[in-house]
Amino acid sequence: MIKANDPSLKSWVEVPEGSDFPIQNLPFGVFKTPGLQPRLCTAIGTYVADLSVLAEHGFFDDLQIDRGVFYQPTLNDFIALGREKTRAVRNRISEILDDDLEDWDASQLADYFLHQQSEVVMLMPVKVGDYTDFYSSREHATNIGTMFRGKENALMPNWLHLPVGYHGRASSIIVSGTPVTRPMGQQMPQDADAPVFGPSKLLDFELEMGFVVGRNTQLGDRVAVNEAEDYIFGLTLFNDWSARDIQKWEYVPLGPFLGKSFASTVSPWIVTLDALEPFRTSGPEQDPQPLPYLQHSGAHAFDINLSVDIKPEQGEAKTVCQSNFKYLYWTMAQQLAHHTVNGCNIKVGDLMASGTISGPEASSFGSMLEISWRGTKPVSMPDGSERKFILDGDTVILKGYCEKNGIRIGFGEASGQVLPARQ
Repeated sequence: MIKANDPSLKSWVEVPEGSDFPIQNLPFGVFKTPGLQPRLCTAIGTYVADLSVLAEHGFFDDLQIDRGVFYQPTLNDFIALGREKTRAVRNRISEILDDDLEDWDASQLADYFLHQQSEVVMLMPVKVGDYTDFYSSREHATNIGTMFRGKENALMPNWLHLPVGYHGRASSIIVSGTPVTRPMGQQMPQDADAPVFGPSKLLDFELEMGFVVGRNTQLGDRVAVNEAEDYIFGLTLFNDWSARDIQKWEYVPLGPFLGKSFASTVSPWIVTLDALEPFRTSGPEQDPQPLPYLQHSGAHAFDINLSVDIKPEQGEAKTVCQSNFKYLYWTMAQQLAHHTVNGCNIKVGDLMASGTISGPEASSFGSMLEISWRGTKPVSMPDGSERKFILDGDTVILKGYCEKNGIRIGFGEASGQVLPARQ
């Protein structure tokens, strides 16, 4: 039992019913307030808890952690302390916030280290050195393959043998709340003889989750599949925005480029793998059996409920997708083992995205390309309008949470509003 996961814990800080952030969660992030530099925090109920204040008052001194770690503009140095130290910090925060105030009473400091989330600015939680996007949902890959190659050739020959992925662009990964400008690029209209240039007309979201690497490796090292989770710090929501018309024209023969690199949105909170332990489950059966370096035993999937809302600039939001992280065919452990099997080195803060997470039902499809089936099945919105793809002014909102035995562990939101292209 990880101490901070104890389902009987209650906090002296008020936590509203249904909150993403009970005392059993304690995700990590980075925030700022007027006049002060960015610093590390966790979430409890509707509050951000400033870890630099707690560090300054000595609450982590016995853990032999430099106080300066909590004043950093990203989580990278904190994560680099290693699983033993970061787990100890999360356990200590749990003790500080526990309504049993015998050992680590910080309640007198509440006015100094607790801030309403609505009154702070959340920042990118990590400095992403490298970013890899996988393609690990069988349902999504089958849907896309069926649209473009037919049902008989939906999956490419390699898909059931390895976690397909590509090296993406880290510089355009942005934190939730950052607007997304509609990308410009080349497109090849149907039945045209030559490409045209202009704003993407088929802007899409992709419902994904990302995991943050928690340990470095050296060039030439391989991470064994049964040890891979030791290299994962935690998970975040991830919207890998896609310009389908730009992507369709450019992707042969080297794959995604400008149709994907203009923006990817992450939630500001990293939920630790420790906090997700109670929500482990089994993933889909893998047939054929993977090669030995991808074979692992035990439960390596996680039961995380996911949803996507589209909110017009004026009007009510609509939920267009309800999916689950457990639908992924390839696990995070398999993704990381495959990523490093050739000796590719990884670094703390690297981000690995799952690829679009679609489920077996149309209501669980994780992109508008699938939901509207290439625009042939428009989605009706509450204001009477329709959506085949994402329009200017729309805000796309990803949410995620686990729930079991009365404990809900949430990820907050990954949201972004689409702005018109810059002509």
